[in-house]
Amino acid sequence: MSLLDSLAGSATPGTLYGIGVGPGDVRLLTLRAVGLVRSVDVVAFFAKRGQQGNARRIVDPLVPADRTELRLEYPVTEELPADGLPYQQQIGAFYRDSQERLAGLLKAGASVGLLAEGDPFFYGSFMHMWRRLAPLFPVEVVPGVTGMSGCWTRAGTPITWGDDTLTVLPGTLPEADLTARLKATDAAVIMKVGRNLAKVRRAVESAGVMSRAVYVERGTMPGERIQPLSQCTDQRGPYFGMVLIPGNGRQI
Repeated sequence: MSLLDSLAGSATPGTLYGIGVGPGDVRLLTLRAVGLVRSVDVVAFFAKRGQQGNARRIVDPLVPADRTELRLEYPVTEELPADGLPYQQQIGAFYRDSQERLAGLLKAGASVGLLAEGDPFFYGSFMHMWRRLAPLFPVEVVPGVTGMSGCWTRAGTPITWGDDTLTVLPGTLPEADLTARLKATDAAVIMKVGRNLAKVRRAVESAGVMSRAVYVERGTMPGERIQPLSQCTDQRGPYFGMVLIPGNGRQI
C-alpha cells in the first residue's frame, strides 16, 4: 500500500459516505474523497434527466470500469418554481424513493459513496439523504472545496479582507430582498443565478456594487467563463453560474 493510499483510507461495509467532489476540477478532491471513490462498493450520484450529472463527470477518471453505480435522476429541476406545490410533491417523492434505494444497499452491507458537488453540507442534495439515513446507518461526510471558493480563486478575486462580513445569497430571492441584503454586507456571493441572472444584475446595480461584481460561469470546469457582471448581457445563465461581490477591505 502506498503512502497516499494509507492516508486516504478505504470504505467500511454498510456505511454511507457523502463525498464532496469539489467545484469541477478532479484535481481539487481531497485525499479522503479520492480514496473513497476508488474503494466504495457503489458510487451513487444525482443527475438531471438526460445528463451524466456534474458530480459524476468530475470523478470520471477515478471510477473503475467495473464499479457498481446508482444513478438518482431528478424528476424535475428548474422546470417548475421550487416553492410551488407540484415541485415539492415531485421532489419529495423522489427523495423518499432515493432514501429507500440507498437504504436497501446499506442493509445488504454495501458501502455507498454518494457524490456531492462542492461540499455535501452546502446547498447539497446529499443533506436530504443525510437527514433521513444518518439515524439508521453509519454515515461519514467528506468535506469538499465549495463552488464559490473555486470560482473566486479562478477569478483572482480575494473575497474578504480583515473584518469584512460575507453574505451568501440564493438568486431565487425576491429582487428587493437581494438589493437590501447586498446593501447591508461588505462582500457577497450570489448563487443559483441561472434563470435569475437579469434580476440579480438589477439588484446588484440598485445596491450600488456593480463596479465590484464579477460573473463566473462553470468555474474550474470545461467552458469556464469569467467577466465583470457589467459586461454580461445574458438574460439567464446555466445552473453553474454565480456572482461575486468582493469586499473592499482595509488597506494596510
